Amino acid sequence: MFTGIVEAIGTVKEFIETDTSDVGGYGSSIVITDCPLILEDAHLGDSIAVNGTCVTITDFNSIDFKVGVAPETLRRTNLGDLRPGHKVNLERAVAGHVRFGGHFVQGHIDTTATILSITPDGNAKTFWFQPLDSSVLRFIVEKGFIAVDGASLTVIDVDETVRKAFSVMLISYTQEKIVTSKKQVGDSVNIEVDLMGKLLEKQVTLQIENQLKGQLNSTLGGLVEKIVDNKLRQLK
Repeated sequence: MFTGIVEAIGTVKEFIETDTSDVGGYGSSIVITDCPLILEDAHLGDSIAVNGTCVTITDFNSIDFKVGVAPETLRRTNLGDLRPGHKVNLERAVAGHVRFGGHFVQGHIDTTATILSITPDGNAKTFWFQPLDSSVLRFIVEKGFIAVDGASLTVIDVDETVRKAFSVMLISYTQEKIVTSKKQVGDSVNIEVDLMGKLLEKQVTLQIENQLKGQLNSTLGGLVEKIVDNKLRQLK
């Protein structure tokens, strides 16, 4: 679990593609450097978020570390686009004693998105992103949470009909702390929507299915039923 508060920006040192077809597949590894803060308490097997993607440390020293990247991860994220010299957002898995400054981020990327536009607004910048999988827009709401390349940001606007995109604003401080602010129109970012939205959708769906079946057998289901009934009464 992560908070979406980027701790450091690292530099890709090496992208290694390994052919293991003799044992049934292939794999990749990424070596990331210039991140001593991240390695102060590192252990083999630790989880770490690289551009918001939860990966596992397989080797490290005092200045850099290596992570393995599975084929599915390459298909679902922008990690496959990384090359030596590219900058990445880094965050260690959250510890129980730290303050939770962002929101609950799993490090499980839902889709990538393309930067549609970047518009200055004073010393801030507004970014519009168009998700590759537009179905995730149903989980993205105005003033809700979104993780972009692992950074916890607030959604400014959502356009589900024309652009099929959403926007966030980066203040000057945030621009200095994450890699997204240095990207250009057309570049790709990793997107993780708020987990609570997905859980709520599942519960509402199950509740509707149970109602259709004449079943109501859980406290949470009863709570969801009351919320739905109240909303329906308000619309009448």
